[in-house]
Amino acid sequence: MSSKGFVRLGPVIAGLFVGIGILVAAGTAHAAGNDPVIGTKNVVVADPTVPRPPGTPCVVQLFNDVTFTDFNTRPYDYTPPVSCGSRWSKVVLEADFSVTAGRQFDRTATLWLSGVNVYFGTTQEPSAAVSPSWHVERDLTDYTTLLRQPGKGQAIIGNVVNSTYTGIIHGSARLLFYPASLIAPAAQVPDAVYPLGADAVGDTTTLNGPTDKLAKTLSLPRNVVRAYLDVFAQSQSGDEFWYTCVPDQYAAQVQECGGGNFREAEVSIDGQPAGVAPVYPWIYTGGIDPYLWRPTPGVQTLNFMPYRVDLTPFAGQLSDGSPHEVALSVAGAHGYFSTTATLLVYRDRHAQQVNGRITRNTLVGQPPTPTIGSTLATDNSGNLTGDITTQLTRQFVIEGYATGSSGRVVNSVTQTVGFNDVQRFTINTSTYRQQTEQLTQVDSVSQSRVGPLLTVEYRAHAAYPLSVDYNQQVASDGSLSAATTTHQGYTTHGERRLLGFPVYKADISNTVDSADTLNFDASGALTSHTGQQSAQSFRFNDSFGSCYRTDLSTASGALATYATGQGCPDQQNRVWWIAHPDGSPDSRNLQVDW
Repeated sequence: MSSKGFVRLGPVIAGLFVGIGILVAAGTAHAAGNDPVIGTKNVVVADPTVPRPPGTPCVVQLFNDVTFTDFNTRPYDYTPPVSCGSRWSKVVLEADFSVTAGRQFDRTATLWLSGVNVYFGTTQEPSAAVSPSWHVERDLTDYTTLLRQPGKGQAIIGNVVNSTYTGIIHGSARLLFYPASLIAPAAQVPDAVYPLGADAVGDTTTLNGPTDKLAKTLSLPRNVVRAYLDVFAQSQSGDEFWYTCVPDQYAAQVQECGGGNFREAEVSIDGQPAGVAPVYPWIYTGGIDPYLWRPTPGVQTLNFMPYRVDLTPFAGQLSDGSPHEVALSVAGAHGYFSTTATLLVYRDRHAQQVNGRITRNTLVGQPPTPTIGSTLATDNSGNLTGDITTQLTRQFVIEGYATGSSGRVVNSVTQTVGFNDVQRFTINTSTYRQQTEQLTQVDSVSQSRVGPLLTVEYRAHAAYPLSVDYNQQVASDGSLSAATTTHQGYTTHGERRLLGFPVYKADISNTVDSADTLNFDASGALTSHTGQQSAQSFRFNDSFGSCYRTDLSTASGALATYATGQGCPDQQNRVWWIAHPDGSPDSRNLQVDW
C-alpha cells in the first residue's frame, strides 16, 4: 500500500501477463543429457534439466576436467561475464562428472562461491567394468546479486586413490547467463545473499548432535521486506542410514543403529525458533546395496535440492539495525550432518528504514520431541517380532509486521509438519528382516496482508515417502542372501495467489523403486547378486501448460526401457522457462514488489 492508502502493484500485473504471453517461447526441459541408449550401463535418470529462456547465454567456465584424488580443495576464480550485462533472465550452473572404472566409494561433492553453496550432491560409484559419467544442473537465478561480483570459489570432492580404491573422479563446471530481453525479462532477485558458514570461500559445517549449530551473526540492511533461508542437511557417517535407526533403548535388541530415526532441521533467529526444514532421506550409491543404484541412483542422489524456509515474518525485526544471529541445527543428529545455509534478503526499494516485530510465534514451546512406541516381543524360542514407531506432528503460526513504503504489511507463515516412521522386525535363527515405512510431510501457507486485504498467498505441500525392506536369510550351510527393495518418493505442490485469485500452480512427482539380492558364502564373502531391477518416474506440470513426463526401467545393471513425453500434449515435454520442474526453490514467479 502506498502512503495514500492505495495498493501499488508496480510491475507485478504486467509481469504476470508477460509471463503468460511468453509461454509460447517456453523452453523444453529434457531428462539430463540426450535420450540414453537402451542397454547402456552408464548413469541414467529421468530428472529434467533446467528449462532455458530464449537467447544465447554467456558462458563462464569455473573449472575444466579437474581431477579429485585427495581431500584438498580445488580453488577457482570467478569473474562475471562481460558481454551479457548485469541483468539476466536466468542463470544456470552446469556440471559434468565422471569416475574411472575400478573401486571407489560414493563421495560428497560441493561447489562454492564467496562462501555460498552453488551445488551439493554425491558421486556415482563405479564398477570394475563401468566408468560412470553424469550431468547436473542447478538454477542459480536467485543468487544473481552474488554473481554480479567477482569472487573466489572452490570445488570439494574428498577422495582417496590408492592400490585398493582406484577410481579417479573428474569434474568440470560452468555458469550460463541468459541476458534479459523483452520476452525473457530480468528476474526480480533477492537484493542480498548471505552464507551462514564460516569459510569465506565455502565449506559445509559439521553438526554432530542436536545442540550443535551452524550460525552467523549478521548486520543486515535496515529495510528488509522479505527473507528466505535455503537449507541443506546431508547425513554422514553414523547418521548416513538414520532412516533405519531406532531409539537407543532398542538398538541392541534389534541389532540396529541407535539415536532414533527422527531428523529435522531447525531454524532460529536470535535463539527464537523461526522455522523448520524437513530432512530428505537421500540414499547414496553405495547405500545398503550398491547394485540397487546401477545405473539409476536414488531420488536427488547426484543433485540435492535445498529446502527454502520463509523467514519473512521476521523482516521487521531483522531491519532494526542490531546484529542478528541466524542459526541452523538438526534435531536428532547422531554423528553427523554436513550442513550449509544461505540467507536471501529482499529490500524495500522506496524506504531506507523498515520497522516491525514478531507478534505471534506458536513454534516457541513446541520442541521437536517425537513420541516413541514399541510392540517388540520375544517368544520362548528367542524369536523376536514387532514394531517400533516414531511420530511427531507440529502445527504453528509465525506472524510479524513490517512497516515501510507500502505501509504496514503483516506477514505470516502457518505450517503443519508431520513425521511418521514404523520399523518392523522379524529376527530368528534364519531370518533378519527389517521393514522401514517412513513419511515426512509439510503443509505451509505464507500470507501477506495490507490492512484487511490479503495481497499475496503461497501454499505448498511436500511429501517424502520412504520404504526399505531388508530381508536376510541364512541357509543350512551357513550361506546367506540379503534381498532389498526400496521405494523413494518426492512430491510437491505449490500454489500462488494474488489478491485472492489463483495465478500459478505446479506439481512434481519423482519416484524411484529398486530391488536387488546379495548372495554370500558361509565365510561372508560376496559370491553374486541377482534380481537387480529399478524404475524411475518423473512428472511435472503447471497451470501455464508446462508438461514433463519421463519413465525408465533397468534390469541386470542396464537400461531396459525409456519413454519421455508420453501423456503430454503431442507426446512431447514442454516446460515454461521460468518453471522449476526439478523441485528447486522458486521465489521469482509472481513475487510482489509492493
